[in-house]
Amino acid sequence: MKNKGCLSAGTIGIALLIIVGVLFFWGKNGYNNFVSKEQNVNSKWSNIETVYQKRANLIPNLERTVKSYSKFEQETLTKVVEARSKATSIQIDPTNMTEADLAKFQSAQGELSGALSRLMAVVESYPNLKADQQYINFQREFTAIENSIRTETVYYNDAAKDYNTTIKTFPNNILANFTNFKEKPFFKAEAGAEKAPEVFK
Repeated sequence: MKNKGCLSAGTIGIALLIIVGVLFFWGKNGYNNFVSKEQNVNSKWSNIETVYQKRANLIPNLERTVKSYSKFEQETLTKVVEARSKATSIQIDPTNMTEADLAKFQSAQGELSGALSRLMAVVESYPNLKADQQYINFQREFTAIENSIRTETVYYNDAAKDYNTTIKTFPNNILANFTNFKEKPFFKAEAGAEKAPEVFK
């Protein structure tokens, strides 16, 4: 009877060690998986910042080109410059990004898009400016960057969806809550975002 009791205690001890080992490896693998997927989201966000910065970098050249046409509407150009300043002033840490942060960022970028669209519509009334090689170069680069923005936001949303699904799926959600991995926000499609800028059609 005494030996049987010792055997039972030993069996229980081994079983506990196995359970602890399984939990440890599950936790380690799950945590590393979260880190990997979060890094992928951060990488996609970095790509988004890069293409938006490329667009912002086009504006000084556009400003110089437009200013050379003295009769051009100064107010329209000023609104583009102001919108660029606002859009480039918003800095977001992707590791702590909230839906409100992303909405603010997207709103500022949307204001710049709107200001640029209005400027390009006004340019239609200035044949010489429209035919200027510098402006033509701007159009070409702008169109390529706008297409890149659409592509990169889709890639970001796909990465965020994959990450969010992983951390919200049981039993991963228990580990995610314990280790403070939080859901990532999505880019929301703007009205008409699926259409190419009509000024270039």
